Amino acid sequence: MRLRPTLCKTLLSGLLLFAVNACAGEDQDSLDWLKVVAFAAHQTDYSGVYVYQYDNRVETSRITHVVEPDGEYEKIESLDGPKREIIRHHGQIWCCISHKMVQVDSQQGRSRFPALLPEQLVALSENYQVKDAGLERVAGYNTQVILFQPKDNLRYIYKIWAHTDSGLLLKAAALGEKNQLIEQYAFAQLQIGGNIDRSWIAGLPVSPETAKNGIAINSGWVVDALPAGFKKIREFQRQMRGRHAPVTQIVFSDGLSAISIFVEPADGGEDDADGLSSFGAMNLYRKILNKQLITVVGEAPPRTVMQVLGSVRYNGK
Repeated sequence: MRLRPTLCKTLLSGLLLFAVNACAGEDQDSLDWLKVVAFAAHQTDYSGVYVYQYDNRVETSRITHVVEPDGEYEKIESLDGPKREIIRHHGQIWCCISHKMVQVDSQQGRSRFPALLPEQLVALSENYQVKDAGLERVAGYNTQVILFQPKDNLRYIYKIWAHTDSGLLLKAAALGEKNQLIEQYAFAQLQIGGNIDRSWIAGLPVSPETAKNGIAINSGWVVDALPAGFKKIREFQRQMRGRHAPVTQIVFSDGLSAISIFVEPADGGEDDADGLSSFGAMNLYRKILNKQLITVVGEAPPRTVMQVLGSVRYNGK
């Protein structure tokens, strides 16, 4: 395990003796503990099987994560449904297609389990009340349960279970206003540290072709009704598979959830139809505005993505 044990155990042993404050910013120790959780997913060697639940469906995957001198490597393999394999390293992503590793677009607007907490935590205390929710066991490990209660009704409630020794996130759930489960990730089997297989790293392409990550731009599209606390983190234009013209993407985040706005010319295809669709905690809403197809995708309730799209306008360059 590559997480610095002295820092981790010192913080965790002391900080788990008292509740996480309602506002993490009021107590530096609580904020430091959440930093351990945020970094544990990047600095720890682990391998296990996790279950993803959403929309009355269940998917099972195996994840292997190791830290090497040149950075972290992560492999995710599907265990049910169509065979899928994804490898990540240094912001690059490879997918196994026809038994060959192919590099794909590495732009990510959404965080992934178990690396859900951001490295910068200030925004969390601005937009969520952080509460201690007790101790529970997950996959045979003791965990500290933490609740992130939003300060408005435009985002989901989040609940996480962090390993009390390493800080690694072992379970995470998004809940609706009535505490109904929207989606959940949870390890069913897990090995933290120890002898974890690294042979798959050698199989990666030595000099992969650079994926097209887009060009940073200022498109002139603006949003007037973002929920409080969402800030623009990047704006770029790129070519997307199946699209005839480049697509503009603007990404906003409140520190825990992300909302992306996609703008592209309307071409009269099936994808141009107005409408709302959902996938777990992810909601998508689209409509045509000034001959442009506007799509809002966000880890937020339907009312939020509809509010955001309704306030999108072109302000000129």
